[in-house]
Formats: sequence, structure tokens, C-alpha cells
Amino acid sequence: MRSMVSVSDTTVLQGWSPEFAAEPTTGASVSEGAFIDRLRAGDDEAFAELVRTQSGRLLAAARRLLRNDDDAADAVQEAFMAAFKSIHGFQGAARLSTWLHRIVINAALMKIRGTSRRPEESIEDLLPRFDADGCWATEVHSWGASGDDLLERRETRVMVRRCIDRLPETYRTVLVLRDIEDLDTDEVAERLDVTANAVKIRLHRARQALRTLLDQELRAHDSAVC
Repeated sequence: MRSMVSVSDTTVLQGWSPEFAAEPTTGASVSEGAFIDRLRAGDDEAFAELVRTQSGRLLAAARRLLRNDDDAADAVQEAFMAAFKSIHGFQGAARLSTWLHRIVINAALMKIRGTSRRPEESIEDLLPRFDADGCWATEVHSWGASGDDLLERRETRVMVRRCIDRLPETYRTVLVLRDIEDLDTDEVAERLDVTANAVKIRLHRARQALRTLLDQELRAHDSAVC
């Protein structure tokens, strides 16, 4: 049996957004401490530089969670306001860009919680099934050469985005936070107010479901090019 492709592999998931792979820095990256001192002193030029250099990455992160440009822009604005108010409490244990990223993630999650939520569709039909002997109950399709080639091309970005967006919100959010935004399990659990074990279970199921959706997309692609 051909092994399942790990959908958490960064080659696939980074294709969802070109901004993810980059780690932007401020213009004063050589001396971030000095730059932070300027922020704490209320230097308007430093704040303007911070917004200019970090807003693109933060907007991309918010958009991945919220899937709406206006909501993402609001989350980024709220994140910068929160950062400006709390910059004196920033201890420098993490990079400034990492600290801002965590703030915008929290702002985006607050927006998700504040949205009226409809009952989510079941994910069961997207999960693998096994018989009493532990074997696959349904046929496992190989992606084949054309599928592997497709995952290496530009189509990946659109395809992965489309498949991730089809996941129920509970699973989509965990997948984005762990595999796209690179938060660890404990961080995700804290931000979602669930146990670490719940995060692991949701992430495992989300990856399985995403693999099924990608499989459907690739088989449809294979059929179209035949």
C-alpha cells in the first residue's frame, strides 16, 4: 500500500500562502533591542516602520484564519493597537515579529468566537475507514506521477486553500494554527481553551480529512487531463 502523503509537510502547506515562508524583520533587525527602545519611547517613526514592515505578514495570517479581507484588516488594526498599548510589557523573550504574530492570532480568534456559528457538517465521510481486521475498508487511490507533479507546481496554492476552506471550522482552525501558523500544541490548546489531547485529536482528523479532499482534487485533475 502506498503511504499517505503527510499534509503537514511544509512543501504542500507553505504553498497555501507565499508569505508564510518568509520571516520579515524590522529595518533595525541588527539591533532589535534598540528598535524596541524607540517604540517604548513613543517614537512615531519607529511605529510607522513597524506597521510598514510587519503588516503584510500579519494580514496574511489573519486572512488565513478569517477568510475575509475586511475582518483580517480589522484584526491587524486591533493587534497593532494592542501591541502599542502593551509594548512596555514586552520582555523580549521572543522576537518582536513573533510577539506580534501571537497578538494578531488572538485577535483573529476573538473574531471567530464572536461570529454566530451554524452547526458544523460532519467530518466522518472524509475520514479513512477500516474493516474488522484493521485493513482499509475502501480503496486507497494512489496519487500517481501526475498528482505528485501537481503538488510541486503553482496549482498547489489554490488547491490546498480550497481544500482547507472546506473543512469544518473546528478542524480548519486547529490545522491552520498548527500546520500553517506553526504554533505548538500547548499554544493552540491555550488559545482555543481546550486540552492538548483535544488539539491532537482534532489535528489528526483534520489532516486525514484534508488528505481525502486533496485526493479528490487530484483524481479530478487526472481525469481532466486524460
